Amino acid sequence: MDQMPGAIRDYRDLIVWKEAMDIAEHVYLLTRAFPREELFGMTSQMRRCAVSIPANIAEGFGRAQRRSFIQFLRIAQGSLKELETHVVLCTRIGLIAEDQSLPLEARCTTLGKRLVTFVRSLEQERGTL
Repeated sequence: MDQMPGAIRDYRDLIVWKEAMDIAEHVYLLTRAFPREELFGMTSQMRRCAVSIPANIAEGFGRAQRRSFIQFLRIAQGSLKELETHVVLCTRIGLIAEDQSLPLEARCTTLGKRLVTFVRSLEQERGTL
């Protein structure tokens, strides 16, 4: 069976995965400037939840079952909300300047909306991936 141009063949083709990877990269670069005493605190927490987002999207895709994929997308959504909370807290306590946090928060909001839309579209389709 021939695939149309632009068809999803791999999780790397998913816009949500690409955006999640961009956010994770952004978080790694941003947390480099955190104080050393935060290395095992906020730096580690933010990096782990940022990495969890694209990792769960990829893992869910790899399961090749729609129900499982949807569950992993929801886990990714939870990790995204965790990251947003860390960003807000870091801004409030002065680890991140507002001019740094606002663009990251906007990216998170966009990805969150895309994940919700993606899950809804998968729930409406029938069959397996």
